[in-house]
Amino acid sequence: MIADAEIGRVVSVNVGGPREVRWHGRVVTTAIWKHPVAGRHRVVGVNVEGDDQADRRVHGGPTKSLYAYASDDYRWWERVLDQALEAGTFGENLTIDGIDLAAAVVGERWRIGTATLRITEPRIPCFKLGIRMGDAAFVDRFADAARPGTYLAIETEGDLGAGDAIELLHQPEHGVTIGTVERAYHGQAELIPRLTELDGLSESWRHWAQRSLSRSG
Repeated sequence: MIADAEIGRVVSVNVGGPREVRWHGRVVTTAIWKHPVAGRHRVVGVNVEGDDQADRRVHGGPTKSLYAYASDDYRWWERVLDQALEAGTFGENLTIDGIDLAAAVVGERWRIGTATLRITEPRIPCFKLGIRMGDAAFVDRFADAARPGTYLAIETEGDLGAGDAIELLHQPEHGVTIGTVERAYHGQAELIPRLTELDGLSESWRHWAQRSLSRSG
């Protein structure tokens, strides 16, 4: 793929903060509810301006500063669920168009607005996605669909907004995609060896791959 080529566009920027909800008889704190916001927003530190996560042990942080989900995946889910879905429904900060995120290469770098972002890892859903969708079984449906979206790290702080072009700055030659990582986690064990020393993949994922191989050996 040609460097500096436009590969997609931002449909919306979505933010939200922690809230308490009741779920199966207990109170859960979650920030999965995101809503589109107008104008330009800074991406700085480990967040988009105005956004937050409820528990950064498992959400957010340097390798999961932003979460992106694609319009094509939304359209697929709308057909499957037979309902309209608003941007931000899946808890993403960036709803984007024109990119197959499962085919994005780990370590790929994008320019959006004045910010530089790096593709890091797939989203592995937790029970809070079930809360958002009102269906505890939706977590398994999401995993089975193999449409995980991708997390991004902030390499260069800047500002971005809806309508911005997404430019590809660099794509690693190893060719391991977000979809490869997600499928390795969800049962395709033959893919795991490719992850143990993969440049651009987070340390926690590499450790998971190494532990998985140790247990299987």
